[in-house]
Amino acid sequence: MPKVVTDIQRADRPATDRLAGFGVATVHEAQGRTGLMSSRIRPIYRGPAISGTAVTATVAPGDNWMIHVAAEQCQEGDILVVSPVSFSESGFFGDLLGTLLQTRGVRGLIIDAGCRDIDDLQAMGFPVWSRAINAHGTVKETLGDVNVPVSCADTVVNPGDAIVADNDGVVVVPRRDVARVGALAQARVEREDKIRSRYAAGELGLDMNNMRPRLAEKGLVYVRQSDLEQDN
Repeated sequence: MPKVVTDIQRADRPATDRLAGFGVATVHEAQGRTGLMSSRIRPIYRGPAISGTAVTATVAPGDNWMIHVAAEQCQEGDILVVSPVSFSESGFFGDLLGTLLQTRGVRGLIIDAGCRDIDDLQAMGFPVWSRAINAHGTVKETLGDVNVPVSCADTVVNPGDAIVADNDGVVVVPRRDVARVGALAQARVEREDKIRSRYAAGELGLDMNNMRPRLAEKGLVYVRQSDLEQDN
């Protein structure tokens, strides 16, 4: 039976908000390279990173009715995650729904389907990550579910999970892991800052990480071009 779950538990807000500053790649690495959505989900325009808590919805192909239903369940700081029950690239979402969600404090949309009104959405500053850009319209006939676990772009999203999205893609952090992953991401940033400064000073990764012995063990050899020309 189609249902709407109204009382979901959301990831801690301050910890979730902090994740946007790390970005998708760092968060993905920090949690053991898990939670990354398929690369078919791309931003409809380039913009800053966002993070927020997931409100989930399933929709029938070519039918955006449940997005309207899900909007009622959205709160400030949420990100709406929409997954069709079967393949569809219709334009489920445009500037009107963008206005509705933005008014409710929603930070963005992740949809494994199509989006349209790209210029308008960019002008109003509402970010969307979608499978396709497609002007094809939708109907309102078929029920789905709101705030149940969904598979979006080959990744499981539970309502209340943290979502991080930027120009590199989208990553999901389980609700209970947000603080831990944030701490790991911070440690990773600090470690990378040190590496970056050493690279900027002219050091090679080969020497910083003592790679040369392993490369030799694998059989890598260095030769002079003149020696190669003599061999020929």
